[in-house]
Amino acid sequence: MAGPPILVGVDGSAPSLAAVDLAIREAVLRDRAVRLVFGDTWADHPAWAGNDPAADLAVGLLSEPQQAIRDATDRAATAQVPVTGEILAGDPATVLIRESARTDLLVIGHRGRGGFAELLLGSVAIKVSAHAACPVMITRGAAPDDGDVLVGVDGSASDDAPLGFAFHEAALRDADLRVLHAWDRPHLSNPGLLLQYETGPENAAHARLLTDAVQDWTRKYPNVTMHRELTTGRPADAIVDASGHAQLVVLGVRGHAQLPGRRLGSVSHTVLHHTACPVVILR
Repeated sequence: MAGPPILVGVDGSAPSLAAVDLAIREAVLRDRAVRLVFGDTWADHPAWAGNDPAADLAVGLLSEPQQAIRDATDRAATAQVPVTGEILAGDPATVLIRESARTDLLVIGHRGRGGFAELLLGSVAIKVSAHAACPVMITRGAAPDDGDVLVGVDGSASDDAPLGFAFHEAALRDADLRVLHAWDRPHLSNPGLLLQYETGPENAAHARLLTDAVQDWTRKYPNVTMHRELTTGRPADAIVDASGHAQLVVLGVRGHAQLPGRRLGSVSHTVLHHTACPVVILR
């Protein structure tokens, strides 16, 4: 194996099983093992003291965490990579954030077993994507094997990490890379002022911003076919719309114009709720 195992948070839900599928695909691309983890708040409770997990397995008396690990390992039974599973004491978000320091990719479902069924994004996914020590891949929509890798940039210092990850992912998948930069134009209340607003210099400035952002990465990945995409409008909406033709979206955790101390930016938050394909969030 070429690096640490890819970490997967599992809880027995359908999204967590989809996360297992995504992690296996990444493990094959990267020549990695897969490590399945269930964060169990009750694992250290005195009521469970003295239980023999091996004996429980032998007679088919599985706890919820044991069943979730078994379902996930069964899902990975045909994988051509090593797969291990374990139950760790602690609430799921805390466990995954802690364990993220031991890997360079964490994969989780967009929501788990708890909460309301209509929620588009679970609390664990929000907490982990905002605080993990490594890139976090979250299941969303379909997970196609074709389509471009899509990365959103805003010209901030946080662009470098998602660009590097996106170029590497496009190279691994033999996919084209789309680098998207969207911005809101000023909202002018006086219609007469619209005719006086000069868009040429603004467009040129944003084009230079995008060129400057990608120039080092295009030299490092000369075999990746890259497409620049400039558009006006709300960045989150532009990324969500473009995700319909992508196999993966890559974003930084926060960029320009975010409130100090806010861990997950508004663009990342919106995209995680509405994108049509899996998303990777990088701090």
